[in-house]
Amino acid sequence: MKMTTLCYLERGDSYLMLHRTKKEQDENKDKWIGIGGKFEEGESPEDCLLRECREETGLTLTDYRYRGIVTFVSDEWGTEYMHLFTAAGFTGEQQRCEEGELAWIEKKRLQELTLWEGDKIFLRLLEENEPFFSLKLVYRGDTLTAAVLNGSALKI
Repeated sequence: MKMTTLCYLERGDSYLMLHRTKKEQDENKDKWIGIGGKFEEGESPEDCLLRECREETGLTLTDYRYRGIVTFVSDEWGTEYMHLFTAAGFTGEQQRCEEGELAWIEKKRLQELTLWEGDKIFLRLLEENEPFFSLKLVYRGDTLTAAVLNGSALKI
């Protein structure tokens, strides 16, 4: 089982998105996702968030919010517990990312991107300013087969 963080950095009406194109053995290959990655030994969700953001973007977060936990269950990639954040403040100069291309994308255009189906659910929850939530997403291959929000099944 994996423990990860994911963060959507906000600037105006846009999120900083990462188009994962560089690693061949990547469960997110060719998808657009937020910034984040796997926990290192002894890290808290916030520790992991700050380190991954700095490593992937060169930016240091100054204002961020813990928004929810997403449990991914996959027949191919196993189970992952992802701690989801948004960030409205950061300092530094954006750098190139070794894992793909970084781009500021208007929130209203996110649905046009190649996203995981479950990501569309939690992006909607972020836009609706949903209080802290627990979301379980079950995948068979790339197909979302079940979604459960705060213990209640969602229609997919």
